[in-house]
Amino acid sequence: MAREVVSTGNELAAKAAIEAGARFFGGYPITPSSEVMHEASDLLPEVGGVAIQMEDEIGGISAALGASMSGVKSFTATSGPGISLKAEQIGLGFIAEIPLVIVNVMRGGPSTGLPTRVSQADIGQAQYPTHGDYASITLCAGSLTECYTQTVRAFNLAEKYMTPVFILLDETIGHMHGKAMLPDLAEVEASIVNRATFTGSPADYKPYKAEMNKPAVLNPMFKGYRFHVTGLHHGDEGFPTEDAFQCEYNIERLVGKINTVAAQNDGLDNEPDYEEFMLDDAEVCLIAYGSIGLGAYEAVQKLRAQGIKAGMFRPILLWPSPAKKIAEIGARFKDKIFVTELNMGQYAKEIERIIKRDDFTTLFKANGRPIAPAEMVAKVKEMM
Repeated sequence: MAREVVSTGNELAAKAAIEAGARFFGGYPITPSSEVMHEASDLLPEVGGVAIQMEDEIGGISAALGASMSGVKSFTATSGPGISLKAEQIGLGFIAEIPLVIVNVMRGGPSTGLPTRVSQADIGQAQYPTHGDYASITLCAGSLTECYTQTVRAFNLAEKYMTPVFILLDETIGHMHGKAMLPDLAEVEASIVNRATFTGSPADYKPYKAEMNKPAVLNPMFKGYRFHVTGLHHGDEGFPTEDAFQCEYNIERLVGKINTVAAQNDGLDNEPDYEEFMLDDAEVCLIAYGSIGLGAYEAVQKLRAQGIKAGMFRPILLWPSPAKKIAEIGARFKDKIFVTELNMGQYAKEIERIIKRDDFTTLFKANGRPIAPAEMVAKVKEMM
């Protein structure tokens, strides 16, 4: 039976992490994500977990990665400037294949930017948060309920693919206070994914001897299985190597275990990668995500009331993008696509890449203010 709660998006993300099995949080406060850490510090001790505020963002993610290597589900939370500071350790998470959930409550940037204002300007950063070749997984919550459900999903994906996973909120949805319908706790517990472990002889354990497009199998430390962890390219047991074949294989596998798998299976799991709203008979398609999707719901209904058959497509899994569905929308709606986001068009570039044209209408805003439904309605009416 669904649970009805009244909460904020940030608090729901912390609650979801703990109910997904997280028992460690390492971080540092930063607006507008601080409430995630505050809530985690209250809730984790109640279940035998630990929340620690480190000396800075770098220390926070380092502690979280260390906890994850010991076998404990771990997470951190921050905003764009914090992601910039965590970038090097995020790269360690990618190459060493350490599962970790990173909550990014987006604000205006670059640099210190607009600390207390809303933005979606970290979309590109979430795809490539650090240097090198790899593939990232990024989910974007579009409601208070999804602040909970997509955080649970982020932990399952991190454990399944042995990788850092981003869950994006933004200032509006993170601080929004309202009603959310959460799945029954028994349902959540039944859906939980835990990382694979090797159960054979320790002498035979080679964590990075993985097949192409498959993740490493990192047993928890201190359990009798010895291996080396490094940010360098490594062989089967984790020790550094510069072997050309091995290094190329490593990178192809890191990218393939996410991008190739997503393309082959039309997604990374059995959860919805997008939402369609009134698209069946629509003549114009609004594309929006995150908190702006809430305004797009209202815009669609206002347009319908004025005789314009509008519908909305809202991506939930941003990276890797639901490319197959976006391509279908491009083919169906031709020049009747409207893209709106709180940046200068970061996800619009991905849409353009997929549908191979740029004749869609856009409405971008990067001044820290939300986009009102009336603004969307006016722009769409100009298209008709």
